[in-house]
Order: sequence, then structure tokens, then C-alpha cells
Amino acid sequence: MIYVFKTSVDSHAKFELASLLLDQLLPESQWNFDLEDCDNILRIDSELDIPNLIRNNGIFDCIELE
Repeated sequence: MIYVFKTSVDSHAKFELASLLLDQLLPESQWNFDLEDCDNILRIDSELDIPNLIRNNGIFDCIELE
């Protein structure tokens, strides 16, 4: 399933921290950020329950988009 989130990842430093977290939480999933987008979109392709895994992660804010 593809999940799409609006995030607060708006700098290279935040991207690096978010990348470390996502690699740790989602080793079998594919993900990417679109920092060119005004909403700093994060897309995750995974069979896991992603919203519950990354909500309140302490690194970045995210809101699932429909």
C-alpha cells in the first residue's frame, strides 16, 4: 500500500534524521521525500501499518493525506 504524508521535513538536517529513523523502522519498505513540494511530501510503499509506526516519532511531524 502507498501512504502519503505532509511533513515538517524542510531541511537537509531534518531529512538526514528522518532517513535514519525510517531506515530503522521500515527496513523492508520503500520511501521517499519530495522536498520540492510545498508540503514536503513523504511517500511510503509498505504492507505495514505505517501511520501508527511513524506518528509522534519525535523527529518530524506528519499528517496522512488522502
